[in-house]
Amino acid sequence: MDSSRARAPPPSPPQEDIREGKIYGNVFAELESIDLPLGTTLRSVYDDQPNAHKRFMEKLDARIRNHDREIEKMCNFHHQGFVDAITELLKVRADAEKLMGQVTDTNRRLQDAGREVTAQTEEVIRCRIQQRNMTTTVEKLQLCIPVLEMYSKLKEQLESKRYYAALKTMEQLENIYIPRVSQYRFCQIMAETLPKLREEIKEISMSDLKDFLESIRKHSDKIGETAMRQAQQHRTFISAVQKQASLGCAKPLYSLNGRTTLQHNGLVAGDAAEEEEADDEVLVLVLTAQDLVDFSPVYRCLHIYTILGDRETFENYYRKQRKKQARLVLQPQSNMHETVEGYRKYFNQIVGFFVVEDHILHATQGLVTRAFTDELWNMALSKIIAVLRTHSSYCNDPDLVLELKNLIVIFADTLQGYGFSVNRLFDLLFEIRDQYNETLLKKWALVFREIFEQDNYSPIPVENEEEYKSVVSRFPFHDAEIEKQPFPKKLPMSQSVPQIYIQVKEFIYASLKFSESLHRSSTEIDDMLRKSANLLLTRTLSGCLQNLIKKPHIGLTELVQIIINTTHLEQACKYLEDFITNITNVSPETIHTTRLYGLSTFKDARHAAEGEIYTKLNQKIDEFIQLADYEWGMAESDGRASGYLMDLINFLRSTFQVFTHLPNNNNDHAAMSGKVAQTACMSACKHLATSLMQMLLDTELKQISMGAIQQFNLDVIQCELFASSEPVPGFQGDTLQLAFIDLRQLLDLFMVWDWSTYLADYGQPTSKYLRVNPSTALALLEKVNRGMKDTSKKNNIFSQFRKNDRDKQKLIETVVKQLRSLVNGMSQHS
Repeated sequence: MDSSRARAPPPSPPQEDIREGKIYGNVFAELESIDLPLGTTLRSVYDDQPNAHKRFMEKLDARIRNHDREIEKMCNFHHQGFVDAITELLKVRADAEKLMGQVTDTNRRLQDAGREVTAQTEEVIRCRIQQRNMTTTVEKLQLCIPVLEMYSKLKEQLESKRYYAALKTMEQLENIYIPRVSQYRFCQIMAETLPKLREEIKEISMSDLKDFLESIRKHSDKIGETAMRQAQQHRTFISAVQKQASLGCAKPLYSLNGRTTLQHNGLVAGDAAEEEEADDEVLVLVLTAQDLVDFSPVYRCLHIYTILGDRETFENYYRKQRKKQARLVLQPQSNMHETVEGYRKYFNQIVGFFVVEDHILHATQGLVTRAFTDELWNMALSKIIAVLRTHSSYCNDPDLVLELKNLIVIFADTLQGYGFSVNRLFDLLFEIRDQYNETLLKKWALVFREIFEQDNYSPIPVENEEEYKSVVSRFPFHDAEIEKQPFPKKLPMSQSVPQIYIQVKEFIYASLKFSESLHRSSTEIDDMLRKSANLLLTRTLSGCLQNLIKKPHIGLTELVQIIINTTHLEQACKYLEDFITNITNVSPETIHTTRLYGLSTFKDARHAAEGEIYTKLNQKIDEFIQLADYEWGMAESDGRASGYLMDLINFLRSTFQVFTHLPNNNNDHAAMSGKVAQTACMSACKHLATSLMQMLLDTELKQISMGAIQQFNLDVIQCELFASSEPVPGFQGDTLQLAFIDLRQLLDLFMVWDWSTYLADYGQPTSKYLRVNPSTALALLEKVNRGMKDTSKKNNIFSQFRKNDRDKQKLIETVVKQLRSLVNGMSQHS
């Protein structure tokens, strides 16, 4: 029943309530409407029945609750959408902030771009103002430019030395152009300057003249060079023609006297042809001078001064300046004597100077006169001769002296073609001749030194017949034994021998060159050549050989080769005499013929070389000895010889092998090299023994240990083995070993410690230690004693050694006393 009742429908509301609900429903509908006025609706609520207000409020509350429920339902329905919208809104906020930043940045950049546009706008405004100012300036300048152009034209005319045109331009400026713009300051200054420019034209013309004088100073060298070259070509042509005309003449074609004859007699073709050729040559030279130097400043200045009525002042000034320039031209450089170019430049400048004067003499009327040029030339000639005499004495090169002679001849020919007297120049050539041979000797001294420096000081190798003939063609070498030997083979002399022989012949040729121009007799030339050759051999070549032998870099092998070289040069002297005879055609049997003195020269050189071999060998031994580094306090020896000594012995052995392997192609060479080798070997062994003895007895060496004595003994044994190995053949028995006998007996005495035998047998011929001097033994024993004392101090921690040391010390002291007594006895006896 309960369940039935629960499922029963609810009871129906009363009719009154239904009606009241409809009424209030209509009221609420009106209130909720926004179109109807509220006053009428509210009034109907309160007017219907009592307690209507209360019931209205209840209904209104119920109505509100219904609306709240509906709102709540609606909110519940749209809540998820709202949440989603809020989430999207949060996302949009981040994008909005980013967009805000971009907008801010865009705004900033826009502001920056605006500022640049603003600045450019302001710059455009300034440019417009400047443009307006420039337009105004251009308008004003258009009025001034013609004046400035005319003034610039005036300056150009003055610079180009168009003085007449410059005066006309100044007149136009004053009368036409300057009045148009006279209000400007620069026009006033210009107007004040024009009168001064007129006054300066005269000075400018004088300045142009000074520039001309400076210009011809610079171009005189080129003008003179051209003139002398033309004169040399002319002289060469004349000499060639004369040589053809004089074909078969034995004497030189050109000489000083012959030159005078050539000038007076002319060519075979006749005087007229030569004179015409000379005239053509002078014409060419004048044109060349005009090409190199613009003479218009002289003409223009002369014309201006003539118009101004001051020609005499101009002439005096010009002559005075030319005299000064002549003195400058005649002043040589301090080192002119060093090269032929110095002399050539000196002559070119002088010739150029007088060529210009000759041109001025003929191109102007009275500016210079013949008397003036002759006066200049006489003054110049005296100065030239003095300069050449002085500077030629400084010349050390014979080629330079010879070229100087040729330059003097060409110089004289050139100026003689312009009418100047040159006889005194040819007189000067006789003075220069005397110093020529002296300069030859100086030059050949350098040649010999260079040959000696480049020589390898080894026999000349010849691989085939062609090379052998090449050497024999340059040097008179003949040896039957060598000719029989097959190729390849070696000639005994080194490369310097044929070179020296050739250079002696070249010297004779060079001596002959200067004489060819002096027209001397054959006998005089022959005598001069022989005397010059003797001076070359006895003074120059001998001095070079002596200097070569003394040079530090010349070793023992080179010295031996020098000895062989001098032998062959000595044998070649007779061929040099024949050579001179063939040149001069003077018989050697002539009573006044001078003989060559080369034999004594080469003999002296050989003796000096032998002595230097012994000296250098000893010096080399000293160098090895200086490398010795003995540890004088060593306890015992190394058991082998010292390295420096083995190197020294190897050096001596290789050195003496050079002596024994020299190319002894004949008995003379064999005997010579054998004697030199034996003497050198004995000298070296004695020097080595002496040096070793001095090393032991050196006063700066205070103490020596017995270990050091043993090491020293090993070194001396090696020396003895070297001496016994017969490094140089020819020694009899133990002759070479005797050089070390003093050292051997001294070392044996200390090694065996055989003092009793030494003291007992002292003074007897059969003594085992006959070569040991008491003073030497005493000095060495004292050093050994000090060494033992030092060793004993170092080992004093071992008590058992002290007694043995004391016993040995007493023995040494006893021996020292006996040795001193022997030394004192020797001194008293002496």
